[in-house]
Amino acid sequence: MYCQPVAMAGLLSYFGRPDTKQAARDAIVRLRETVHLLEKKEAHLQKEIDEQLRIAKANVVANKALATRALKRKRLKETQLEQFRGQQLQIQMQIDTLESVHINKATVRAMKGAAEVLQSINKKMTVADVDRTMADIAEQREVAYEISALISTPVGVDTVDEDDLLLELAELEDDVITERLAAASHAPLYHPDVGSVPMHAALPNEEEEILRQLQADMTALY
Repeated sequence: MYCQPVAMAGLLSYFGRPDTKQAARDAIVRLRETVHLLEKKEAHLQKEIDEQLRIAKANVVANKALATRALKRKRLKETQLEQFRGQQLQIQMQIDTLESVHINKATVRAMKGAAEVLQSINKKMTVADVDRTMADIAEQREVAYEISALISTPVGVDTVDEDDLLLELAELEDDVITERLAAASHAPLYHPDVGSVPMHAALPNEEEEILRQLQADMTALY
């Protein structure tokens, strides 16, 4: 009896699909634990190498056979140390690769989501819609400008005629001069006692000075 597709889907849902994200994390954790173990082994080997070198130096003159065996053990340990270092390098490369793949996957997922959002937005907004909106904005700006111009225009103020203004100014000047002449002709003249005032302290009469100035103005007008 063959399993139906629905039944297969149910089994997959029941047992669950493999979580690649979690699997990558677990792999990275295990690899880092291995690197830590190799680092401890490397430190131990380095101590043994240093010890064999010390023995060789101490016996190189008195006991060359012992010094030779110590150097052989030292070289053996150095070979093992290089192997451990090579393993660490390979494991670190795997860690970097897994992390890079994980980051790339997250980046692609984020970019795909952003593209879907942009596509959804663009479906609701066309170039024609934007063009109509911009035209409406321009029209409303023009209306606002016209309203502002109407509001700022003074109401009931006619344009001033410059010629009439100059004529009125000249007439006003004539009236002022005439009034000054009339006031000066009725003002009493003051004659100071010249004998009682020193010559260098004599001052011109103010009323006479005003009269002379007004007469000069009238002469200039006529």
